[in-house]
Amino acid sequence: MATILLAYLAGCSVGPSTKTVASHPPAPHAASYSTMFPLTESPISEGGHWMGGKMIGLDWGDVSTTPGYAFGLAGPKAYADSVALLTGEWPSNQSVEAEVGKRAVFRYPEVSIRLRSSLAKHNCDGYEISYSLKDGYAAYLIIVRWNGPLADFTYLLNVQGKQYAVMTGDVVKATVVGNEIRTYKNGLLMGTTKDGSYTGGNPGFGFNEGSNGDYGISQFSATASDASTY
Repeated sequence: MATILLAYLAGCSVGPSTKTVASHPPAPHAASYSTMFPLTESPISEGGHWMGGKMIGLDWGDVSTTPGYAFGLAGPKAYADSVALLTGEWPSNQSVEAEVGKRAVFRYPEVSIRLRSSLAKHNCDGYEISYSLKDGYAAYLIIVRWNGPLADFTYLLNVQGKQYAVMTGDVVKATVVGNEIRTYKNGLLMGTTKDGSYTGGNPGFGFNEGSNGDYGISQFSATASDASTY
């Protein structure tokens, strides 16, 4: 797919980091969290462990859940991705995994992992790793740095090919250690990039802006990354 089309997909992106705001923060320090989304919630909270792009950032969308499934509700404007970030204080080195659920898709469906991210009023920053749910050679993998304001982002990696497509049951993973970001599909390394703009923030996930069909994730886990694994 042409770069011009990909530029339309990427949601929000990079600039000066702002302090993360949470409605009901749990313990101030966190090193791991996992869920299979047992509740019906709109937006997702799970006892105050999550904050949302609309709930906190206002200009983006939130993530909702039904038992065993999380999906996005995009904001009303272009690039207004749905975003869910974990609350609490997280270590700088982070690892996130999510299992994909693909039902009926069209346009530009993306499952996204968030690393070192934060939300505040009219601000969404950090790193986003997005896998395409399109089929064949139209699939792609992108890593962007969100700069803060809506539609402000910078591509760090932008590649295309059928090897990047994901479907139900695939596990996508992304890690950040130091200034290096790595991303995997079913344990296979798919892409790497380096960027030193953000040294702190929270992990999470999200989905592409707009209407792209019925898709989501069925489980999620985040942990502190170990530099020795690199």
